[in-house]
Amino acid sequence: MSVADEQPLQLLVSLEELNRAIRWDADGLVPTVVQEAGSKEVLMMAYMNQESLRKSVETGFTWFWSRSRSELWNKGATSGNTQRITALHYDCDGDTLLVEAQSAGPACHTGERTCFYRTAAVADDTALQAAEGSPMARFKVLAELEQLIAERDAERPEGAYTTYLFEKGIDKILKKVGEETAESIIAAKNEDNDELRYEVSDLIYHLLVLLRERKLPLDEVMQELERRHERPRRD
Repeated sequence: MSVADEQPLQLLVSLEELNRAIRWDADGLVPTVVQEAGSKEVLMMAYMNQESLRKSVETGFTWFWSRSRSELWNKGATSGNTQRITALHYDCDGDTLLVEAQSAGPACHTGERTCFYRTAAVADDTALQAAEGSPMARFKVLAELEQLIAERDAERPEGAYTTYLFEKGIDKILKKVGEETAESIIAAKNEDNDELRYEVSDLIYHLLVLLRERKLPLDEVMQELERRHERPRRD
């Protein structure tokens, strides 16, 4: 991360008001949960003090206070696994912060995507089967694909098609979106559902790459659809 990458957060209240709203503990710290902006996957939990909060707001990247080393630390400063903040929330009691961020690589020091990679318990088989049939489960693949595209953007593995798109830039990505749109139209006109399914899948993938390139989380698109759905109907 360079200074050029930094972009201050747009606060809805002043930093002083935010500091007053937070219930800092006896050590001047507050637990901070970090969540992937797109998939809403919980990545890690750390602590902020007033100085790390200020630096997070001013740079747009996560800063924390290390209790073991008694010093500030900027997530990803040495590993490159930075977290660009897209939103900052505090809970009803003001004693926990929630950071939504676009992560560049693993959050955990072990190399795992999330610090919460160890499962201690699951629901019973009936509950799991019900969950698998839920509307959320139907679209799970979109969240997984969005996450994979984010990882490709951050890590740029050699030989990956997604890496190629990001390195070529916005014009190449837009060209592919246009091509896949046209091919979807042709498949529909030809009344070929097998081909349509294939082309629409390609189109959705390239649209997700475009959203990542423009730093627009899929969740914001889903929220826009939800807002439209909730508007009074005229029919």
